Amino acid sequence: MTDSNATVGPAVKQLDKTLNDLLLDPVSSFMGRASGRSMEGVGIFDGDLLLIDRKATVKHNDVIVATYNGLFVCKIADMINNQLCSANPDNPPIKLTEHDQYSVEGVVTSSIRLFRQPTELPQINTL
Repeated sequence: MTDSNATVGPAVKQLDKTLNDLLLDPVSSFMGRASGRSMEGVGIFDGDLLLIDRKATVKHNDVIVATYNGLFVCKIADMINNQLCSANPDNPPIKLTEHDQYSVEGVVTSSIRLFRQPTELPQINTL
């Protein structure tokens, strides 16, 4: 048996981006905290920090934040069928009708897993 020196754990890589680079446009971007489990299929977990761009144009299957009948929600925008979809098969799609109060607040551009939870960020339900 021979002895060898090996590094244990991931290597630290110097990144060329700053935290400010995560925000596409600080004037039109905002942050919120995900609440719930319905978006786990796209990698958004309860407590994650979401970076949202209000200026981005919503495209089919974008992950968005919207107000839906008084709730602030994070869903997948199904532009073809006019519905809001979860990334969890236990949650059926929400078909939007003329009776719903619905407004897109922005497109989710990034999510960040937090190990310490800030208390001052708004919660965004993933229903």
